[in-house]
Amino acid sequence: MRPAILAAVVAAALVQSDAPLFDEVAADVGLRFEHSGGASGQFYVPEVMGAGVALIDYDGDGDLDVYLLQNHPLEPGRTPGPGATHRLFRNDLSAGKGLAFTDVTAESGLGGTTYGMGVATADYDNDGDTDLYVTALGANTLYRNNGDGTFSDVTAESGVGDQRWSTAATFFDYDRDGDLDLFVANYLDFSVTANKQCFDPAGTRDYCGPRSYRPVPDRLFRNDGAGRFTDVSEASQITKAVGGGLGVSTGDYNGDGWLDLFVANDAMPNQLWINQKDGKFLDEGPLSGVALSAAGNPEGSMGVASGDYDRDGDEDLFVTNIVAETFALYTNDGRAGFEDTRVAAGLAQPTAAFTGFGTDWLDYDNDGWLDLFVTNGAVNIVEALRGEPVPYRMRNLLFRNLGDGRFVETSREGGDAFARAEVGRGVAFGDLDNDGDVDIVVANNNGPVRLLRNRAGSERAWLQVSLRIDGPNRDGNGSLVRVQRPGQPSQVRRVRTDGSYLAANDPRLHFGLGDSDAPVTVTVDWLGGGSEEWTIDKVRQRVTLKRGTGTAVAR
Repeated sequence: MRPAILAAVVAAALVQSDAPLFDEVAADVGLRFEHSGGASGQFYVPEVMGAGVALIDYDGDGDLDVYLLQNHPLEPGRTPGPGATHRLFRNDLSAGKGLAFTDVTAESGLGGTTYGMGVATADYDNDGDTDLYVTALGANTLYRNNGDGTFSDVTAESGVGDQRWSTAATFFDYDRDGDLDLFVANYLDFSVTANKQCFDPAGTRDYCGPRSYRPVPDRLFRNDGAGRFTDVSEASQITKAVGGGLGVSTGDYNGDGWLDLFVANDAMPNQLWINQKDGKFLDEGPLSGVALSAAGNPEGSMGVASGDYDRDGDEDLFVTNIVAETFALYTNDGRAGFEDTRVAAGLAQPTAAFTGFGTDWLDYDNDGWLDLFVTNGAVNIVEALRGEPVPYRMRNLLFRNLGDGRFVETSREGGDAFARAEVGRGVAFGDLDNDGDVDIVVANNNGPVRLLRNRAGSERAWLQVSLRIDGPNRDGNGSLVRVQRPGQPSQVRRVRTDGSYLAANDPRLHFGLGDSDAPVTVTVDWLGGGSEEWTIDKVRQRVTLKRGTGTAVAR
């Protein structure tokens, strides 16, 4: 049976089922957190842009913990209240308690009170545990994992501080020297003292759009080892194009073996920074077809998903936009030439009424094809909600990949989490209960966190892959992994935690394998060179592939 027909049959079966695809269980499992944007009636733009979230196995026990960012009132003279801190929740799954979370903020040292925006995660010092970089309106913070359940603020000595309004960030080895560098997207030149007044068409005070403020340059920090970074923003030429950056993803978009950067800019041209292999980047966004809409206009780009949705071996891009623009699907030709296929894929019309933020590709039903999740929430008053305390609420969206380049909306089958309207922002994706399918954590602005527990995928076969290197870049960040079965197109995933919006995802690579438990071949193209191959006889498990233990593959 052809993949598209099989997917349609499965879709019909799931529609007829009374069981939802996801259960919302955050409060039930102890993940209790209420975000506050600190709204004061002054309509400061940052109030409506957060909040961020990260999935991180901070204690190395094999399950994913959750880190959530908080905000506070921005009015001069106001200080954060006692509960207005970022929060770390430890996942106690490995302790035999099932999926259950404990608030360990106090003992962890992660209870910061910055006006938090986004999170990046990686083992930047290669000591075997995962560190955190928190962006903010104001001072950013680098937290070094001490390996004993605590973190230390090492921002000053590391040299990665930034006092501007930073949003998305990512660790990646752009120069292939074996250690992880840091890219930080900055948004607007905003200050409380220079706050502007804006009004909607009805004359009601509302939040200003991004064009009311100047954008500020992004930053690139080169990791020099020993815990120190050097600001190479100017030298790398990433300051030659400036936009209001909100979403960031890494990938090798032209297939030359070097990592590139895609930056989603709000109401300004998106950037595709192609790595020139000499420490410099060139913005090929306009030439590649991802900078503007088909009509030649910049769009309100926020969240970004990077992945091989069509299983042709290269990395495609999905970008969320504001209401009426529709969300963009850019299909890669393998050489960083992108075609806007949102209409042909069936993604334009269903997204026209939404303002999207956090998003990513995920194979939620484990059929081998990457599906899409988007959380939504307006930044300007929704007319139907005028007069409500929070008139920016929208529902989430779920799309199933039919395997032929088209998607169908399956939000109705998603469950109550897709019927409820909230102000969605950051979203992180990962297998929180270690049952073999991808769960979703949604950070709502001025609302509770939501944990969407997947109940659709675990009946099918799956494989989760982690990498290990004895030496620099211990976790194989940036390496490409292919899973292959005879007669089928390969599945491709890159080791990375970036993408979505203000979020850091599960670093483990998840592959849905459909209804077959047959062996698979796994090939790793290591960042920096060299390829190895393994045969995995038993699926439905998590495997760690160590460099030097596979069979060398000539490329």
